[in-house]
Amino acid sequence: MNGGWLVRPRPRPEARLRLICVAYAGGGSAVFTDWADALPADVEVAAVRLPGRESRILQRPYDDLADLVPDLGDALAEYCAEPYVLFGHSMGALISFGLARRMRATGGPGPEHLIVSGRRAPHLPHERPHIHDLPDEEFTGALRAMGGTPEELLSDPRVMRLVRPGLRADFRLNDTYRYAPEPPLDCPVSAFGGRTDEHADEKGVAAWGEQTTGPFTARTLEGGHFFLHSARSTLLGAIGGILDRTPGRAAV
Repeated sequence: MNGGWLVRPRPRPEARLRLICVAYAGGGSAVFTDWADALPADVEVAAVRLPGRESRILQRPYDDLADLVPDLGDALAEYCAEPYVLFGHSMGALISFGLARRMRATGGPGPEHLIVSGRRAPHLPHERPHIHDLPDEEFTGALRAMGGTPEELLSDPRVMRLVRPGLRADFRLNDTYRYAPEPPLDCPVSAFGGRTDEHADEKGVAAWGEQTTGPFTARTLEGGHFFLHSARSTLLGAIGGILDRTPGRAAV
């Protein structure tokens, strides 16, 4: 149906609503493996698996959002025929935002809700040092300093040779993104930030409200950039509340 772009850890064919999740740079669909166990039982969780990671490790990764979003939109068009919500963290927030815009541009059904976290609003400067073109050793050091990549991966040269192209592509996508003005979305938007996240400050997260004409909420959680792990239960509780309040498919 989607050419390997989606992983559904707990398939729920009769789900009222679908939650499509996109991970941060260097992350994969495995980030969301157990989310379905903590979210409403009438919601199906589907995680995007991008080329260049996990079972698609040998496929060429995307390093430009303008190339990625049309292909992702085409791949998910059938799945998005049912009511869905988008969630993305950091780079995933940028991709989810681009996908919502793409669906609007192609006349497809838009998301019932866009949930973003760990990212300043897309019309603001990203304000993070560019690392995608650093020499290998410095690139690995920058990843280690960010704290989102397991040390066992960073310290294994053979594994790094395999995954480095995908990691560099993700950060190039982030580093080279240029915002293109368009009318705001009309779906509700919820934005989450980490209290000590140096790259997604509270004002920058709140600025997502400028990207919708619908209802907007912003919330700060304890933790740094990867609060979706350290404050997992709080974040999933908040997302579960959003999903409970979001209209979905009528019961058959």
